[in-house]
Amino acid sequence: MRKRLKETAENYSFVLPALLMFGIFSVYPYIKVFQLSVYEWDGISAVKIFVGLQNFKDIFLYDNIWWQSLLQAGYITLLALVLQNCLALILALAVSRGIRAGHVYRVIFYLPPVLSGIVVGLIWSWIYDGNYGLFNHLLERIGLANLQRAWLADAKTALTSVAIIHMWKGFGWGFIILLAGLQSIPEELYEAARVDGASAWHRFRHITVPLMMPVFFLVSILTILGTMQIYDIIISTTMGGPGSHTEVPITRILFSMRGASRYGYACAQGIIFGVILITVAMIQLRFSRKTQQ
Repeated sequence: MRKRLKETAENYSFVLPALLMFGIFSVYPYIKVFQLSVYEWDGISAVKIFVGLQNFKDIFLYDNIWWQSLLQAGYITLLALVLQNCLALILALAVSRGIRAGHVYRVIFYLPPVLSGIVVGLIWSWIYDGNYGLFNHLLERIGLANLQRAWLADAKTALTSVAIIHMWKGFGWGFIILLAGLQSIPEELYEAARVDGASAWHRFRHITVPLMMPVFFLVSILTILGTMQIYDIIISTTMGGPGSHTEVPITRILFSMRGASRYGYACAQGIIFGVILITVAMIQLRFSRKTQQ
């Protein structure tokens, strides 16, 4: 008995450092967020005023910009789900079919996700610049000078421009996951379909799509969770402007903390945002299981 307890203690001692790290940097902050959400606190003073659910009430009833930021993040997410992932799938299909220098394209397509979001935002800010930006210069060269504008400073184009930056940076990781899924499909299935006279479209529809459904759902879940939490590109390009036309939930939480010095209110926003993300992920997982049955 003593020997078994000793072996158990030794086994747990190996995971204890990881458990301590997880508890200190994940569990404790998580609990603290819930605790602070029912207080009014400026983040500095020792005095915390208990307000109960007032912070949540203010968010639901009076904070229109918060809900606007959620809709704007949802708009970017929708574009990423459709355009970004379609581009990633097309490129993955091209590379999986053994095009020349395919290994080189794998490296090239995966470079944008590796780059810092701040660096990418700064580069694209220069490309979109209204005075000397590369994009406006290109429009002038092809005879579309009437379309020139300050893309990130115009309320009509700022959000879509930010979405394009995000999609350019993010399509590479979707490409890698989809490529791995495509390469896991046995080539014998395609060969049998060719022998039976199936066209490329029918092979894609009846072989690739059904077998890739779990991968499609994985990519879609990661896209939603990642895009809804977009932050660094916003900060390095528009800071949420012009006005609040590119505000997203993370920037609103940051503003509540550092701009308005309402840490309790920011924690309440974080809880609501977390519940929304968890709910969306659970709905997708449930739909994924039903589809695969």
